[in-house]
Amino acid sequence: MQILRGLISPNTHPVAVTIGNFDGVHRGHQALLEALKEVARSRDLQTAVVIFEPHPREFFTPQQAPTRLTSLREKLELFREIGVGRVHVCRFNARFAQMTAADFINALDEKLQAKFVLIGDDFRFGSGRAGDFSLMEKIGQQQGFDVSAVHSVLHEGVRISSTAIRLALAEGNLRLAREYLGRPYSISGRVVHGDAVGRKLGFPTANIQLKHNLPPLKGIFVVQVHSDGFGVLQGVASLGVRPTVKQDAKPVLEVHLFEFEQQIYGKHLRVEFLEKLRDEEKYPNLEMLTRQIALDVENAKKWFREHE
Repeated sequence: MQILRGLISPNTHPVAVTIGNFDGVHRGHQALLEALKEVARSRDLQTAVVIFEPHPREFFTPQQAPTRLTSLREKLELFREIGVGRVHVCRFNARFAQMTAADFINALDEKLQAKFVLIGDDFRFGSGRAGDFSLMEKIGQQQGFDVSAVHSVLHEGVRISSTAIRLALAEGNLRLAREYLGRPYSISGRVVHGDAVGRKLGFPTANIQLKHNLPPLKGIFVVQVHSDGFGVLQGVASLGVRPTVKQDAKPVLEVHLFEFEQQIYGKHLRVEFLEKLRDEEKYPNLEMLTRQIALDVENAKKWFREHE
């Protein structure tokens, strides 16, 4: 898979392209991408996806922007797994925000050699969000490329969306989030040095670097961890601000891996959240916190035994 910065083309081979934020790359996104791949195969086109970084709402209203479900790296990894040929990462800045909808469409035609454009039925684009399916279709007819829209994917009558997944995660409903995503929700990151509180309490943890300070869920979780070189590991994770040991702290993801004593600083891990055990709590002292961690470990091991 090629990763390109901006609306540039490495060759003149025409493409079937789709555009969006694709936060979470959920089942609705997956259906769109599979439809794009099918069209590309039938027309001898390459597949291309255009995404924006940062998310436009992070640019315009950073304090009210939605919590991200996936970092850019996670998103690109999911695109690669699905089989996308090219991803164009467009830097969303003041200049890009001023691009008119017509200019954006013309760039797809002239710079990417788009011969087919597939978008969601509610997708808006261009300065002031003035562009929609009708405009894309009209200019496509003039320029000689086809345009199609895919409808929302429903789960038990509910539209699958990034917003619905954020709500499910915030409520601790990991089962529903998994249904919407088509996989367990996960966070990926590099293991960094922490303050070694867990080790002092007898439960050493891997501290995962968070790319964003507002994760979509919080609490204590049963987790499964994927790492190159170590395979799949089981553990229990704390995602939150650790109120017993810190005040006014940023969220931290700490994972205690069962029966694991290897050195993993600097390793990149993917942490899958399988079950929520409880909410984060503040304890009056470290002794009570230690007892609760021991109980969390036992409950997580019990969950794995029951789900073998």
